[in-house]
Amino acid sequence: MATDFSAKTLSGISLVGHSEGLVKSLGGFRKDRHSVPDAVNAATQAFVARLGEGEIREESEKIFQAARAALGYKRTEISLSLGNGQALLTAKDFVWELAISLHDADSERYRLVRTLHSLRSSGVIGRPEFDSLWVGAFSTLVFTLRKGVAVEAVIDAVENLDQVGEERLSINYPSHCRDCVITVAGVDAQVRCTGATLEVEFSHGATPRELIEKFAAVREAFLLTRMAALVNLT
Repeated sequence: MATDFSAKTLSGISLVGHSEGLVKSLGGFRKDRHSVPDAVNAATQAFVARLGEGEIREESEKIFQAARAALGYKRTEISLSLGNGQALLTAKDFVWELAISLHDADSERYRLVRTLHSLRSSGVIGRPEFDSLWVGAFSTLVFTLRKGVAVEAVIDAVENLDQVGEERLSINYPSHCRDCVITVAGVDAQVRCTGATLEVEFSHGATPRELIEKFAAVREAFLLTRMAALVNLT
């Protein structure tokens, strides 16, 4: 099955999703007292973290209660901590984080980033009760490459690749070659390789199971090449 990863591999996988909105729409924003930030720096980041405390608290408490009920966790098997614009939910089978920050490119907007990681087993991903907690929540899979990889070798492997069946890989990269982006014909995803991580980004949000099953198409395309530089990525 596409979700059959070893516990060691799963521990190195993070599922990431995000949303954004206007700073002035946050519950803590008061038009008569506050002004929208005009720069992104430590002070304005702390400001937006305070403004978003209500949103962080509400969403994280909702996930806490839903996970506890759906998965039957006892008090000692799940906990939630809040602070500094972040929430950390630690459960027996996974860890989930929620963080708010100013948008890097637009100080009038904020970003909420949700990260699911430290998955204990593929069994939890296959449970409908677990999957239903995260409908449309994640759009990116981030793999930590245990041994790392030379980005130049990945670039060379794709550029020297002949057509393989109906699959075709293409690649883009900056002149410094510190990272690269691979696309697979017919697959709605971009694969960014940094040498230390592999980030598989899809255009639509999905559940953990859906995201990992979509990744199977990317992994199959790499395996078909039989080139070590690509096979070793997955």
